[in-house]
Amino acid sequence: MIKQPAAAAAGLRLRNLMENSAPPPPKGYIHYQHNDACSLSRWNAKESYQFMYEKPWQKVNDFYLDVVNGRRSMSELFEREVRIFTYAVHDGAETIEDCDKPDLTSVRAKDRSGRWARVTFKIRLSYHGSSFDGWQKQPGLNTVQGLIEKSLGKFVDEDKAQMLKEKKLPVDCCVTVAGRTDKGVTALEQFCSFYTWRKDIKTVDIEDAINGVAPGKIRAISVSQVTRDFHPNFSAKWRRYLYIFPFDDENVDDEVNQCEKNVLDSDVCHDGRYVELPGVENCGEEIDDYEQTETETGHKPVSFDVSRVNRLLHHLEGKLLSFRMFARDTKASRNIGPPTECFIFHSRATEAYIRCPKEGTRSKIMCIELVANRFLRKMVRVLVATAIREAAAGADEDALLKLIDATCRRATAPPAPPDGLCLVDVGYAEFDRKNCFIH
Repeated sequence: MIKQPAAAAAGLRLRNLMENSAPPPPKGYIHYQHNDACSLSRWNAKESYQFMYEKPWQKVNDFYLDVVNGRRSMSELFEREVRIFTYAVHDGAETIEDCDKPDLTSVRAKDRSGRWARVTFKIRLSYHGSSFDGWQKQPGLNTVQGLIEKSLGKFVDEDKAQMLKEKKLPVDCCVTVAGRTDKGVTALEQFCSFYTWRKDIKTVDIEDAINGVAPGKIRAISVSQVTRDFHPNFSAKWRRYLYIFPFDDENVDDEVNQCEKNVLDSDVCHDGRYVELPGVENCGEEIDDYEQTETETGHKPVSFDVSRVNRLLHHLEGKLLSFRMFARDTKASRNIGPPTECFIFHSRATEAYIRCPKEGTRSKIMCIELVANRFLRKMVRVLVATAIREAAAGADEDALLKLIDATCRRATAPPAPPDGLCLVDVGYAEFDRKNCFIH
């Protein structure tokens, strides 16, 4: 009897096992079962995703690109001057300080020795999110961190540069950031820092190095020397995000004329009330029986009320809550407990208009402003999409608070598109509501 080699015998047994075993059943997606009165009119995950991504996001991308390059300002969305300050407290009194003001200790750098001799620089920069694959440095991807560290490599001290060369690594700087942004998310005032033992570096040289790495896409607003204990992430007390949601691509003037025409048309009147037609907003009149009209027709809603979104978000203000149901891609060790808790200082939504300079028209948008001490991964985008979904379904005003106690993340909507999200600024002093965009 001829014996087969052990490897051949093992391969034969594996082949027989694969031929005789039945294929695994297809993995089906189970939707979360909501038990409230709006369960029939609430979008599922696919419907919510389609509703969010079919909007004209290009106009938002163009607006953010102009703001990053200084051609436009956030002020035009809110029809008032918007200024961003850093707040500090001196002798019990709160004062406004310029973000560019150096924060130096009484001990000069030349008098230090050892590890205290290093110099730390704080960089305030802006970048266009759609032009990059996010902030975090990743091999083979065009990331903001990768470009910033490469541009600052010329400021690395000699000892570190020599060590990197011996290890055959690129001579790049190492920066620390206030908060990583996902692919497609814009930042108007992102803060990062790096340190070096070189004493001959000028802040203007750092600005020129960053501004030359990707002109028109990354811009260094300011560079200042700060104390060694400054940390962009851990020193921050709050972060502010703005989400711009564009409505259907229609001219505002044409929309008003169409709305006036509908008021004169008797076909739009039901039971003595004017209802909202698909794609046409009401001219000032809010429909009280919005939920009833949607469920009676047997169709899910195709629009939502901005004021309802504002009321939903307002219930989150001033509360320390666990937003693990609104987070995505977080580690299992951070799914429970304090690591998932965030304190929301400000959470509002309002209707605004965005100009389209090329077309000479205006388009209606919704702006959502969120300020918190911290945000979980994709938390803002999930929160925005879920608020819109609940508003369209006509849910109770405390619907977002109820979803916090859900047992599965499928209870919340898929993340909204990153094109509308923008990191406005980061605060290193106490939050002041007076500087919010939306009141």
